[in-house]
Amino acid sequence: MPKLLYASTSPYSSKVRMAAAYAGIAIDLVPVKTEDKPAELTGANPLGKIPVLVLDDGRSVHDSRAITQHLNRISKSALFPRNPDKRLEAEVLEALADGICDCALSMVYERRTRPEEMVYQPWLDRQWTKITAALDLLNANPPKLPKKITAGQIALRACLGYLSLRFAGKWEKGRGRLTRWAARFDEKFPELTSAIPA
Repeated sequence: MPKLLYASTSPYSSKVRMAAAYAGIAIDLVPVKTEDKPAELTGANPLGKIPVLVLDDGRSVHDSRAITQHLNRISKSALFPRNPDKRLEAEVLEALADGICDCALSMVYERRTRPEEMVYQPWLDRQWTKITAALDLLNANPPKLPKKITAGQIALRACLGYLSLRFAGKWEKGRGRLTRWAARFDEKFPELTSAIPA
């Protein structure tokens, strides 16, 4: 069985865990702490980043988008539509959700790794401006939630879960359509909610 090296708080790990569950692919979940630089992680990904999917033959797939593409191939397109336009739409939504997470993580690391007097507020403000612009775009036109979803919707749910974990009460204001979208996602796909960042 493939092994997923992951962290429960990571939105990228969350996306991959939800994608595997949705596609019906069994994976062995192996929690790791990136700050400890465990040999299992650095041996699988020299960048020391998660998630990493270690295949049965020992090959490693790292970067969450490479993993969702791999899961899609082995599940016969359970995560991305075959129609080129619909597939592009799903890929762009996944990229936007991941981009929001990139900005949010940058803010978390800025505060976590620097002494308080060295935290650079203009950097934090710049990242938050990017996040809010993307969230406002999504709130204006939330993605549909059909019976068959894609890696795009899954990535967005993981992203909103991460924002709720790290920026609770800050991102939701004025974005009722997006918060309702997340609640509807959880109602429609309760089997995926255990993988939301926590």
